[in-house]
Amino acid sequence: VAVQASASKPSESGIRMNSVSHSKKQHFDTNAIHAGQDPNQWNSRAIIPPISMSTTFLQKAPADHYGFEYSRSGNPTRNCLEECLAALENAEYGLTFSSGLAATHNVTHLLQTGDHILSFDDLYGGTNRLFRTCVIPRGIDVSFVDCTDLKKVEANLKPHTKLVWIETPSNPLMKVVDIKAVCELVKKKNSGVLVAVDNTFMSAHFQKPLLLGADIVLHSLTKYMNGHSDVVMGALCTNNVEVHAKLRYFQNAAGAVPSPFDCFLVNRGLKTLHVRMERHMENGLAVAHYLEKHPSVEKVLHPGLPSHPQYEIAKRQCTGFSGMVSFYIKGGLKRAKTSSATSKCFHSPRASGESRAWPSSPR
Repeated sequence: VAVQASASKPSESGIRMNSVSHSKKQHFDTNAIHAGQDPNQWNSRAIIPPISMSTTFLQKAPADHYGFEYSRSGNPTRNCLEECLAALENAEYGLTFSSGLAATHNVTHLLQTGDHILSFDDLYGGTNRLFRTCVIPRGIDVSFVDCTDLKKVEANLKPHTKLVWIETPSNPLMKVVDIKAVCELVKKKNSGVLVAVDNTFMSAHFQKPLLLGADIVLHSLTKYMNGHSDVVMGALCTNNVEVHAKLRYFQNAAGAVPSPFDCFLVNRGLKTLHVRMERHMENGLAVAHYLEKHPSVEKVLHPGLPSHPQYEIAKRQCTGFSGMVSFYIKGGLKRAKTSSATSKCFHSPRASGESRAWPSSPR
């Protein structure tokens, strides 16, 4: 009898699990393949979740549906992906959006005029722009703080602080924030303050912010989670039922949801996430070690290098490292741009976490 071996690992008992339910006890690799994918949810019993492109669904009677009514409010293909993402982040709930910034913007709607966000000062440029040009004009105060310094975090917490926003490792300087320490500090000062962590650069494979005390995890699924440069999408995961209810309401009300086809592509990408991330880590460390010894390089920033300022924190809170490497070239920005432009191996796109190597310099 020929048997197709699964790419997932067997359970500790040595028996390969057949259950496809969302289970936090199953191995990451197994959940990536099976969570949310139960063939019995489809009349066809399809092993690969079908793409449900329908905008609307048959109802028993007006306002009396079978679970789906309109694809903005919920879609079978999207539900599969959201359940799988939740399983990978050890979360109860997952929500997807048309981009990572749409997901970030959705979180800011948990706040009201007069509230305060304490944000990391080293951020993805799109997040920084969103906070400065779209959130602050709504009457929400935003402070940009070095969250690697707990004293600065504590000093900048205010009575009206409602959200702490962390990105770790950060873009572009690869700073690592001690998620557990920040969460403990914030919750001790005010248990009602939410802590959100942008986990894009590590992916769910190497870092689990919710297990370290965070309330919300954000992903730009465009990057490592999808991994193939063919989708723009974002996601939020949480264990807080009240936060989830509000985020889900805003998801539907604002309507920035992904297409079923894009959900299918990301769902497919997740099946190889664990394999891809291990290779990204291997390649990233090799490049980082090479650059550290290069005479034209002034400094290399990679959390897996002992020379990194937060190396011990990274080892403690992460199970591995991505392929992201930041470094300073001697000669400044002009020399850096020349090096990028004359490279024979690198392309120059504006996205990360895919199969190609790429250079980028801060603007």
